[in-house]
Amino acid sequence: MWTEADIPDQTGRTVVITGANSGLGLRSAEVLAARGARVLMACRSPERGADALRRVRANGEAELVALDLADLASVRAAAADVRERTGDAVDVLMNNAGVMATPRGWTVDHFETQFGTNHLGHAALTWLLMPALRTRPGARVVTLSSLGHKMGGFQVADPNFEARRYSAWPAYGQSKLANLLFANALARHLAAAGLDVTSVAAHPGLTATNLGVNHAKSHSSALLGGIVRAWDAVGTQSVEKGALPQLHAATAPGVRQNDYYGPDKLGETRGHPKPAARSKAARDEVTADRLWDLTATLTGINPDPA
Repeated sequence: MWTEADIPDQTGRTVVITGANSGLGLRSAEVLAARGARVLMACRSPERGADALRRVRANGEAELVALDLADLASVRAAAADVRERTGDAVDVLMNNAGVMATPRGWTVDHFETQFGTNHLGHAALTWLLMPALRTRPGARVVTLSSLGHKMGGFQVADPNFEARRYSAWPAYGQSKLANLLFANALARHLAAAGLDVTSVAAHPGLTATNLGVNHAKSHSSALLGGIVRAWDAVGTQSVEKGALPQLHAATAPGVRQNDYYGPDKLGETRGHPKPAARSKAARDEVTADRLWDLTATLTGINPDPA
């Protein structure tokens, strides 16, 4: 049974975590900083980021990086900032941030909000930081997915729900499926290039994070907010438990290319890290390759490794 106590000493390692101002990202930042890592907390809100930074610095070394995944110019600026600060030396990129089941909306670059934020922003950041990852032995890219990836397939011809009716939950499921497909394609490209960088994915099961509360706020529903709070109180596990799969993926010895971790109990909804199950759609390498190419076209960023 793997726990935080099993995390090796992280002294000398640099970790970048998106969405590190709350929930799973903040917990991961606290734990890794306490184990000796230098943690770069990539956050959209300066105010919430500053509050989180004070918490993490109570037990370790941490810095803030401004990052809005829904704005590719911000992604480019954040990647340049990280590369300059670290001297092109990043040991772990944890693609943690995300939005869930939001109303119909668009990113700054006019992509559907969930697809643009959860997938395109993270894929762009990963490619832009690859020069800093490839310099470090045993570097890892940890991409957060969700049980929601099993909701359906990925429509390469209509990723932004322009030719079909938008629905919040299917759009969320598609974005989390895109995370797994990207992790798969990245793993194969890294292996083909012979790079000592591992692409691994994880999911938290059902965990009491801010995603549910933010979902209710995005729909301006007090009733939904009450339901979410009640559900979080009885139907989910703690953030401390929920962060274990991604911490395992980031630090445990023996993690292999394209591994996927989630909780071990009650249909992967709670518990300690174990290999997780992917849907058939998530194992489709043809779609993964098509998404890889589509992502390059939409972001205007050259994939790395090519």
